[in-house]
Amino acid sequence: MGQKRQRKKNPHSYQKRSYRRLPQSGLTSSRVQLMETDLHIMAKSRVEDPALTLVAEVRAIIERYINTHPEFLHSLVPLADDPAAPAIIRTMLAAGLRTGVGPMAAVAGAVAEYTGQGLELLGHDEIIVENGGDIYVRRNRGCTIAIYAGESPLSGRVGIRLQPEQMPCGVCTSSATIGHSLSLGASDAAVVVAPETAFADALATRLGNEVLEGASGLNKALDVVKNMEGVTGAVLIAGEKLGAWGALQLVKIDARQPPE
Repeated sequence: MGQKRQRKKNPHSYQKRSYRRLPQSGLTSSRVQLMETDLHIMAKSRVEDPALTLVAEVRAIIERYINTHPEFLHSLVPLADDPAAPAIIRTMLAAGLRTGVGPMAAVAGAVAEYTGQGLELLGHDEIIVENGGDIYVRRNRGCTIAIYAGESPLSGRVGIRLQPEQMPCGVCTSSATIGHSLSLGASDAAVVVAPETAFADALATRLGNEVLEGASGLNKALDVVKNMEGVTGAVLIAGEKLGAWGALQLVKIDARQPPE
C-alpha cells in the first residue's frame, strides 16, 4: 500500500466545537478541562467535580504507563498486550490490535468511556461524554447524535438516531480536515458506532485512514469494518458524498430545530 497524502486540517473549524451546541432534552451541560483533556458532559445534574476527579485519575494512569513505556505514546502500529498493565491501558492495546492502529488512537474514546462509566457508578443513569468528537453515550430514551464533518455541506445536517437498546455505546469520529488527531485519509468524517468506545475510536481512525480520493473511496473503506466483530455501524462523509453500513438509522437534521 502506497503512502497516502495527508490533507491539511482547519484548526479554526475544530475550535468552533459546533457539535457542542446541540442540546439533549432533559440533560444539563457541564464542561471539564484538565491539561489537554476538554470534555463536554450532559447529565441530569452538574457533574464538574466528580468528572474532574475521574479525568485526573485516568490521565495519571495513562501518563504513568507512558513514562515507563514511551512506545505506547508514539507507535502508529499495534503493540502487544501487557498483562501487567492497568485495565484502561489493556483496553487501548486491545483496540489497537483489533483495528491495526497504535494504542493512542483509542485514547479520547477511552477517557470518555472511563469518565462516563465512573459517573454511572456514582448514580448518574443518563450520561453523554464528548471528548474531541468521540462520545460515550447512555440514555434511557432514543437520542440523535449529529455528525460534524467540517466544511462538508452535509456537516451538522445528518445524524445517527440511537435507540435505548443500542446504548451504552461509543460514537467516535475521525477526520482528515478538522481536529488535531492524525488521519492519513481523505474523509471529512469517519464515524463508528460500537458498544466499546475505545474500540470505536481506534476503528474510526483506521476507517478514516482507508478513505481515498474519488467516488469509490467510501465503499472500499467501509469494507474494512464489515467483517469486524463488535461494530454496530459506520458512516463516512467526504465532501458531498456519504456512505454507511450497519444497523444504524440516519436522520436528517433541521438546523432550525436541533435534535434530541
